[in-house]
Amino acid sequence: MIDIRNIIFNYGEKRVLDRISGAIDRGSVTALVGPNGAGKTTLIRCIIGLYEPLDGTVLFDGQDVHRNSRAVHRRMGYLTDFFGVYEELTAERCLIFAARAHDIPETAVADRVAEVAAQLSLTDHLAKPAGELSRGLRQRLAIGQTIIHKPDFVVMDEPASGLDPEARKELSRLLRDLNGDGLTILVSSHILAELEDYCSNMLVMRDGRIIEKASLNGSGGDARCRFRLELAAPDSDIAAKLGAIKGVSGIEIEDLSATFLFAGDAPAQQHLLRHLIESGAPIRSFAASDNRLQDAYFSALADDRMTGT
Repeated sequence: MIDIRNIIFNYGEKRVLDRISGAIDRGSVTALVGPNGAGKTTLIRCIIGLYEPLDGTVLFDGQDVHRNSRAVHRRMGYLTDFFGVYEELTAERCLIFAARAHDIPETAVADRVAEVAAQLSLTDHLAKPAGELSRGLRQRLAIGQTIIHKPDFVVMDEPASGLDPEARKELSRLLRDLNGDGLTILVSSHILAELEDYCSNMLVMRDGRIIEKASLNGSGGDARCRFRLELAAPDSDIAAKLGAIKGVSGIEIEDLSATFLFAGDAPAQQHLLRHLIESGAPIRSFAASDNRLQDAYFSALADDRMTGT
């Protein structure tokens, strides 16, 4: 859905985005992660057309975001890191205002507001001023404003910031539900453990570059997913056996377990397991790592540092 091609962006003389290329798959929930100052928010603003890059293009469903911004924005939603609602308006009036701002016909506004309120469990709070809602409910209201026009693609910058544990759990469930309804989502966050709950893909940024694209469910053709191998008995050659397989990297051995990154789809994973068994490895279990996002993230940063870039 999103095709990023050689984006360059400067703040004055400082290079913030350095020839970034990448893609966001249709139907995915993609985590955009990286250290502070990596350029995540700047990249987001280039993707949605708020910032125009010095060079490069961003395509949304084949359309240049910066040349066709009005048409593209009708199909996008953006929740900023400091989301805003009009505190003196009721939640219902906030949604009505957002609907009209997105050109929803006046005759359809009431039905759409009711639909979004039910989807986000806001129906019982529509008559309350936005300023009197809890932070979790205000977040839901802000998301409602973001999706009121039925976008195909939504960007959320630090959506869980300031939420308590219960509200964060509800947010995770909500994002899974929205994705299940067909929404493609890009989420920037520092809370890796929660991204794990609902993200299917990950883009890792460092120093203005995308250094890794990983599939978090092991289904990506050339994306890397972290796997964990448990052995029934010691095997001093397991690292060599893994290292001999194309697509394997980031091998870590500890006692009777090995974790590694592997670039390959389901048939390639089956071939990898068969190769290890035929090589005599005493395999007890083989599965995607439970902490696949955190593992892939820290491995990507470690690999990038080792290259000296």
